[in-house]
Amino acid sequence: MNRMFGNVRINFLAGIIGLIITFFVSFSSNLLSTSLFRAGAAFIIWFLLAFLLRYVLGSVLASPPDKGGTESLEVGQETKGAQLDVIAPNDDEVLKDILNYAQAEPNEDQNKPSQSAVESGFEPLNPPKIVRTKDAEELAQAVRHLSGK
Repeated sequence: MNRMFGNVRINFLAGIIGLIITFFVSFSSNLLSTSLFRAGAAFIIWFLLAFLLRYVLGSVLASPPDKGGTESLEVGQETKGAQLDVIAPNDDEVLKDILNYAQAEPNEDQNKPSQSAVESGFEPLNPPKIVRTKDAEELAQAVRHLSGK
């Protein structure tokens, strides 16, 4: 089965375009030999990229082959594993707890974790409080001293 699109002339055309662009861009700031070497390398790279592009286009544009009478058997095999049914668990109780917590007035009940939070092992983060041990003037003096002013 031929999956290539077009013919080799497309590869040569792409290679020559890459050669010309690379040569003129490189010639403005390099020696002639360096520019020719880079242009040759660009020709090879563009030539190979055209092969890859032709193969991909041939694969995408190719029509699927006729399957004949075995189509009904193969359809079941093709679709097997192609679809995934996912059902989310029912989280209505957790959602109600969240909504009630957001709408309720602050009181002691909110400081206690809900039953669903205890079941899931969730603990709220309680970071330590930052306490200032020095007054602001003393800190300003230290900053002035360190900055040299």
